[in-house]
Amino acid sequence: MSYARQLLDTYPRTFNLDAGVLAATTDAVNDCAQACTGCADDDLSEPDIVELVKCIRLCLDCADVCTATVRVISRQTEYDANLTRSVLEACATACKSSGDECERHAQMHEHCRVCAEACRRCEQACRQLLAAMQ
Repeated sequence: MSYARQLLDTYPRTFNLDAGVLAATTDAVNDCAQACTGCADDDLSEPDIVELVKCIRLCLDCADVCTATVRVISRQTEYDANLTRSVLEACATACKSSGDECERHAQMHEHCRVCAEACRRCEQACRQLLAAMQ
C-alpha cells in the first residue's frame, strides 16, 4: 500500500473523493515527476543532445507541474475543487506534451520510452480523478 493511500486512510475528516482514485493519482503524479526529471538528466548525457532540447524542456516543465499538482491534491483540508481541477488539467496537458515528445525518441533512447510510459499513466490518472470529481 502506498504512503498516499495510508495517509488518506488516516485522514481524520471525510472527503468527497474515492480514496483509491486519489491515491492512485498521487502515486502516478509522483512517479511521473521522478521519471521526467530522470529522463531530462539522461537526455543531457546523450551525444545527440541538440536533438533532445525540446524533450529536456518538456520533461522539466512536466516534472515541475507534476510536483505542484501532487502538493495540491495531497491537501484535503478546506479543499478547493476549482483549483484542483485546474492543476489536474494542467498536469494532464503537460504529461501529454512530454509523453508525445518522449515517444518520438523512444526507439533510440530507452529512458524516453520509460518516461513516455510514466507520462501516459499520469495523464490517464489525472483524467480519472477529474472524472471522479464530477
